[in-house]
Formats: sequence, C-alpha cells, structure tokens
Amino acid sequence: MPSNINMQGKGLKELVRTAFSKKIAGVLSALIAITIFSSILSPHFLTSYNITIIIRELAFIGIVTLGQTMVLLTGEIDLSVGAVAGFCSVMAGKLMVELNVSPLLSIILALILGSLCGLVNGLLVTKLKLNALVVTLGTMGVYSGLNLVITKGKSITDIPAHIYFLGQGMLLEIPFPLYIMLAILIVLTFTAYNTTYGRHLYATGSNIEAAEIVGLRVDAIKIGAFIISSLLATIAGILMIARLGSAQPAIGQAWLLPSIAAAVIGGTALTGGEGMPLGSILGAAIIGVIENTIILLGVSPYWQTVVSGTVVVAAVSIDSMRRMIAGKK
Repeated sequence: MPSNINMQGKGLKELVRTAFSKKIAGVLSALIAITIFSSILSPHFLTSYNITIIIRELAFIGIVTLGQTMVLLTGEIDLSVGAVAGFCSVMAGKLMVELNVSPLLSIILALILGSLCGLVNGLLVTKLKLNALVVTLGTMGVYSGLNLVITKGKSITDIPAHIYFLGQGMLLEIPFPLYIMLAILIVLTFTAYNTTYGRHLYATGSNIEAAEIVGLRVDAIKIGAFIISSLLATIAGILMIARLGSAQPAIGQAWLLPSIAAAVIGGTALTGGEGMPLGSILGAAIIGVIENTIILLGVSPYWQTVVSGTVVVAAVSIDSMRRMIAGKK
C-alpha cells in the first residue's frame, strides 16, 4: 500500500512540474486566450451547463488522445483509434444485450478485445516492418467493417441502466468520465517520467537506431504503445455507450483527427521522442472549446470536421517550422 501511495504522489508531482514547464505554459496560455475569446463571442459559453458539456466531451476525446500520444512518442501513429472504440464498444453492447453477459464481464472482455486490436497493430508494424500509417489505415477499415457487420448499421439498445453512471453520472458536480480521464493522465504521466518503460519510450522515438544499439527492446516498446492506445480507445467507447444508453455504430468516428491534433497542439512531435500527456489534454481542451463555440454561434456542426482538419494541418505546420528554426540554431 505505501508503494502505491508513493507512486501516486510521484505522478501528481510530475503532473504539477510539467504544468509549469515552458511549453505547457504556452499551451495553457493559448487555452485561456481562446476561452476568453469564446466567452466574448457567446454569453452562453461560461454557463455551468455549457462548461459541463465541454468537460464531459473533453473526457472522451482526452482519453483517446492520451493513447494516441503514447504511440506518437515512439515515432509511429495510430489511425485506428476511432474504429477500435466503435468496434469494441458495440461488442460490449452485444454481449450485454443479446448474449446476456453481465455488464462487468462484458466490459472486461471488450477491454481484452481492444488490447488484442492494439497487439495486432503493433505486431504488423514491428514484426513485418510495415509503415504504421498504412497498417492502421488498413486495420481501421477492418475494425469499422466488423462494426457494421455486427450491428448491420443499427444501434444496440437496452444497455443495462446501472452502468449509465459511468457516462452520465456526476460526482461533486463534475462529470464522472473526467475522473477516469484524470486517473489515466496521472498513471501515464508517472509512466512517462518515472518508469523504465517511459524512458525507453522517449529514447525509441528520439533515435531508434541508437535505442537498438544500446539494447532496448524497441519492438516490445512500440507494441506496448499500440496496446495502450487501443485499450484507452476502448475505454472511451465503453464510456460513450454508458453515456448514450446504446451501442451505436458511429461511436468513435469523429475521434481520429482530434486525437492527433490535440497531441500535436500539446507539444507531441510527430517524429517521436517529444511530448507529454498533460500537454495533449490541454490540446484536447483547446479543440473542445473551439468546437463548442462553433455550435454556440449557430454554425453547422459539420464544420467541426473542417476545423479539426485545419487544426491538424496548422499544428503540424507550426511543429515543422519550430523544428526547422531549432535546427538552424
């Protein structure tokens, strides 16, 4: 028990330390500026009801973004996160509703399935030496297709009501999914900065050749990152079926671009070896505020995809320019 408390303490200390780093301070300043601007544009922005909506949505995309960040740190990318979330969540729903499996066991089996999806991605990338972009694009199609085969494009309703709290519940006037996201954030922050795996994760992304020379198990490190990514995407999918009260085929479809954009905005380099979980969450918050403001202003929600794509391009461009300038210096 004391070791667990010590672990949590270190994770919290690292979270606080990174919160005051120069890069995080810049992202936080941008979030504050955008929040102020949004509150000026819409008088409804700072209402408690709207803030609750933003926080709840942040929890879902934040969890997916944290998983994506782990993969990006290795210098790879996971395009299948949304498809995995949708596939595994409908499988959980099918187990609960159509096969009468207990909700707890259904969730556990879905998490195992999600981990296996990540394992497949990782094995294809490492053992067959395939490009992660191509591999996860392909598995995205496979998982999305299986999703539609299982559901025939229809929602699975009558999800047991006693799991609704996971997605709909409030604790101390704060949406329960946010607590889950924060717990994951603390664990991953501790992992990134206070464990051997975390240090090897950064080393692999920074210089894979050097990592291999010094004897790091690069393949295992990457596979682990893909498993974490798919596992967290599955958690977000399960929270979403608890939120909606049904397992819908569309779950996760809009999570891919924001998960990449949020990570890059938060300081994670697409080339690997640089970034931090807290920055990714702040990046997700920035995107969430922008998308929420679009809705409050009466702009068509279809523009959210346009905004997400634009933010991805802008974030990548800024990251590239920053690296060019740093290289010249």
